[in-house]
Amino acid sequence: MNTFAAVVDNPWYISEWQILLRLLSAAVLGGLVGLERERSQHAAGLRTHIMVCLGSCLMMLLSIYGFALFVNELNVRVDPARLAAAVITGVGFLGAGTILQTGRSVTGLTTAASVWVTAAIGLGVGAGFYFAAAVSTLLVLFVLWALNKLERKLFRRKSERLIVVRVDDRPGLMQKLRETVEQSGGDLRKMRFQDEDDADAPEKLGPNQLAVYLHVRLKRSAEAELLDGLRGLDGVHAASME
Repeated sequence: MNTFAAVVDNPWYISEWQILLRLLSAAVLGGLVGLERERSQHAAGLRTHIMVCLGSCLMMLLSIYGFALFVNELNVRVDPARLAAAVITGVGFLGAGTILQTGRSVTGLTTAASVWVTAAIGLGVGAGFYFAAAVSTLLVLFVLWALNKLERKLFRRKSERLIVVRVDDRPGLMQKLRETVEQSGGDLRKMRFQDEDDADAPEKLGPNQLAVYLHVRLKRSAEAELLDGLRGLDGVHAASME
């Protein structure tokens, strides 16, 4: 009995039931964050967040308890935080894969941050900080869901879009394109052209036609209106948004 009590009181010992509880808790908490990202159709969704949280929890368990047999060995120094620090660095590279840049518009930063904080939640569960991990999960869900709705309501920000227009090469048409963008509430940041003689020009260009690339800052709600306005101009054959 004394031997069993000594084992249980050993800070380097953890039972199989405790391991199971922590791994399942990490999967549930990571899944809650991933579910919100999946519902919003982001690159990193349900399975990604579960895997990140579960893997981080396992790494923390391994870091604390996986080398318990070597604790009392001479010239051996056990550092429970070493693998945890490596997890944070590794997840940073994973989160960077969700960040995309289109022109001056950068997307995926929030998803990258959610992957990073999910890894931190997994580390917390692995270390036995259930309360901190659960509260952090609730705060993350509040930030991702509630604050997102508040942000969209208070700050209707414009994002940059690339619009490709196939037009006839005629005088005055470029000014009409600019005016159409302004009428839709957009800001024309840059305009560039390609004709049929350019090597990178679209194959659909015909004689005396141009491909016009419009870099426009625009509200999402005005995208369809702008495309319809561009397509309705005389001399415009096609307009698409990328």
